[in-house]
Amino acid sequence: MTELTTLSARDLLGKLKTKEVSSEEVMRACLARIEAENPRVNAIVALRDADQLIQEARAQDQARETGDTPAGALQGLPLAIKDTANAAGLPGTLGSPILKDFIPKADDLHVARMRAAGIIVIGKTNVPEFGLGSHSVNPVYGASCNPYDTGRSIGGSSGGAAAALATGMQWLLDGSDMMGSLRNPAGWGNVYGFRPSYGLVPNDPGKELFLSPMATAGPMARCPDDLALLLDVQAGRDPGVPFSHGDGPFSGALNADLTGRRIGWLGDWGGAWPMEDGVLATCEAALKTFEDLGCTVEPLAAPFPAEDLWQSWIDLRSLAVAGSVGPLFDNPKYRPLIREDAVWEIERGRALSASEILRASSIRSAWYRAAAALFARYDALIAPTAQVWPFPVDWAHPKVIAGQAMDTYHRWMECVIPASLIGLPGLAVPAGFGAGGLPMGLQLIGPYRGDLGVLQLAQGYHLATDWPSRRPPPRAGG
Repeated sequence: MTELTTLSARDLLGKLKTKEVSSEEVMRACLARIEAENPRVNAIVALRDADQLIQEARAQDQARETGDTPAGALQGLPLAIKDTANAAGLPGTLGSPILKDFIPKADDLHVARMRAAGIIVIGKTNVPEFGLGSHSVNPVYGASCNPYDTGRSIGGSSGGAAAALATGMQWLLDGSDMMGSLRNPAGWGNVYGFRPSYGLVPNDPGKELFLSPMATAGPMARCPDDLALLLDVQAGRDPGVPFSHGDGPFSGALNADLTGRRIGWLGDWGGAWPMEDGVLATCEAALKTFEDLGCTVEPLAAPFPAEDLWQSWIDLRSLAVAGSVGPLFDNPKYRPLIREDAVWEIERGRALSASEILRASSIRSAWYRAAAALFARYDALIAPTAQVWPFPVDWAHPKVIAGQAMDTYHRWMECVIPASLIGLPGLAVPAGFGAGGLPMGLQLIGPYRGDLGVLQLAQGYHLATDWPSRRPPPRAGG
């Protein structure tokens, strides 16, 4: 059973397809691993009844025998859904006590696509309240912990997903990323998280789709090949979603000669981003792998004013949060239950003038043009996935980095916004471990709709390093 949980998703699905293993065996292995590992990391929440899940797995085995149901790309794979996404019949709390009893009746678009591909939905993965901030703690389910040190954060908002992957409870998972929610927890979990180009994985048609083109769903896994496997299921144009596009498929196209590819190293953005000791050194050591693969890596001066990027980001983010969480805030019954950071975002977003919103979007437009010029010279840009090592799990967030005070609850994540602000693909790969034994990651950033090139860089890097296998987290009780 344990051996099944160490396989890649692609290898496991291959064994299911050839009937070397059954869906029931896979489900039992998954549930046994959750029983062993989840108590120490609290990654998977709202877990469904085990007997019902085993019955569903048996039904898939019977359908496979009779040929009654066409096999999907993910047929028989147990998979938990991030708790910021709607999955019909499961709690959709967003980590908020206001929504603790909410059971959506329909799937979000990317969840529906995964169900159609044959997954068995087993529960949810934990998130911060309303998905805000990169620390997966909330009043409904509590905190998710880092498998490499359970006294530390795993990040967020896809923190539960990162911890579940790192501990072998899941083979691959969905996540989402507005600020750095697929990349920061992947970096802190020694796994892979891919924020695709905006529109590649369409947002749900029932949501507002024009004003805030920043958040997107995407895949997480223990290797880039599995990222591509899930991305091919999640991605594709939807006629009801503007800016959606149908690039791909990506599976089978990841292995490539990387000789001659040019990479720009952003480092600390010319000193604008304070960094905890050891973060840059660990990331710079990891860059040598790309040089060994034939890439040219060059340090870059700050390519755009950092303060302008930050001002644009916090204004557009506050505007988006005011729109999404604001209706709950307007209900006097619910207002006292909303976390302080969300209230700050709502009030700030509602106070913005039309000229301030226009200025924020104009800065975003200028950065897009500047980035396009950079990608005329470089195939990819690289930066750390976080400015600090995983912090104590009982902190709300880091308040000081390298002697510099953080003026918001998310300023310590500033390094992820260059990709998020303009919808670029950003893929987190493990960078190794610091002196304290904690993981750090690199984010590979490509041009808009340059997702394949980013995946190819990640694949070459993974084949040369395979950090998730080289440095697994301690076993439960170990």
